[in-house]
Amino acid sequence: MRRGMLSDLFVGVVAKRLTLVETISERSNQHEFQGTKPLKRLFGDADRRGIPARFIRLSERQESLSDDGFVSWSNVRKGKPRAPEYHLYYSGNAVTELMRPGDMLFLALQRDGSLLVINTSALGTIENQLIWLFGLEQEPEHGFTLQEFDKDRSPELGFAARYVLDELGIEPEEPEAHRLDRLIEPFGLKFPSTRVFSELARASLPEVSATDDPDGALVEWMDREEQLFRRLERRIVAVRIGSGFQSAAEVDVDGFLSFSLSVQNRRKARAGLALENHLEAMFGAQGIRYVRGGETENRNKPDFLFPGDSEYRDQTFPDDKLTMLGAKSTLKDRWRQVLSEAKRVEEKHLLTLEPGVSENQTDEMQAKHLRLVLPKGLHGTYRESQRSWLMDLSDFLAVVRNRQDC
Repeated sequence: MRRGMLSDLFVGVVAKRLTLVETISERSNQHEFQGTKPLKRLFGDADRRGIPARFIRLSERQESLSDDGFVSWSNVRKGKPRAPEYHLYYSGNAVTELMRPGDMLFLALQRDGSLLVINTSALGTIENQLIWLFGLEQEPEHGFTLQEFDKDRSPELGFAARYVLDELGIEPEEPEAHRLDRLIEPFGLKFPSTRVFSELARASLPEVSATDDPDGALVEWMDREEQLFRRLERRIVAVRIGSGFQSAAEVDVDGFLSFSLSVQNRRKARAGLALENHLEAMFGAQGIRYVRGGETENRNKPDFLFPGDSEYRDQTFPDDKLTMLGAKSTLKDRWRQVLSEAKRVEEKHLLTLEPGVSENQTDEMQAKHLRLVLPKGLHGTYRESQRSWLMDLSDFLAVVRNRQDC
């Protein structure tokens, strides 16, 4: 199925690491970035006042924050005999108040002429993901780095790209939405169980082989389920919003907030269950013995135990023939939860679909004997120094099969 392109959304992006004079602090209150050649190439020579902008703060440990505002691009020496000097002025808001020197800044000009002003904490996972998404060849430092998007050579919006765009609150249009709508038609305006949705996603991709290409199959299955889920969610949410949020004669603000929270929670919960469903189908197709949710010490329940929980409880069964796999569609700081889930397994494995996890986190995983597993197609979102340590799904299956065949 054809997907959208990054150039459908963006004209270009410039990025840099913030300096003190560009942030709002006791020592600086200028609300501006000095116009360098990359900025001039993005915005042009003419003054542009009041460009609509959405300011976004993405942090490793806090909820994302966004606020609406504007930026203005102008030659501050216009009409003077001296050489032009351009500045990009930004409106103060809740996001800009949190900008700190060393943070990464991304200015992404959208096709509709508005701007995304994205601020991330330094050297974290989100910074890595955005550098990868926008195709920046080198890590931007104090000078702006420019990346323009050519419609003839723009990357396709695959699974990893859509994952990062979702963090920005951007949901690209599906070019072939009518095909997805036909698949979800039988459900009307009700969500089926996640297991039913997972089965539909796999059945709709008969050309995908779990035995020939397990890494590709897992991504294709997850991507298709996400597509189907979002299309059905869009229908259901549209009807609910259309009916309004009224309580007696007043607008039911609490009802709206509760509904919005339930939508977000359903997305997160279903993504995790879908990943486990597709892994279960993968292990079955590969002839791997496993148990899902088996119990270990202190009533812990790892996502998957190999070959099973009965072997795990059998103290005569060799420890080096046991394998544990955690499965988390996204990591954040939750990866530490799996460390205590199977004491008999010295090196644990954790499968994720999160692109570009920071080196700080993967270094800590290594130190704690936790091996990160992710589909081969996502390895390119990680830094080169991390890739030799990463394990793909095919590698993991080979390890488990070898232990079960011995």
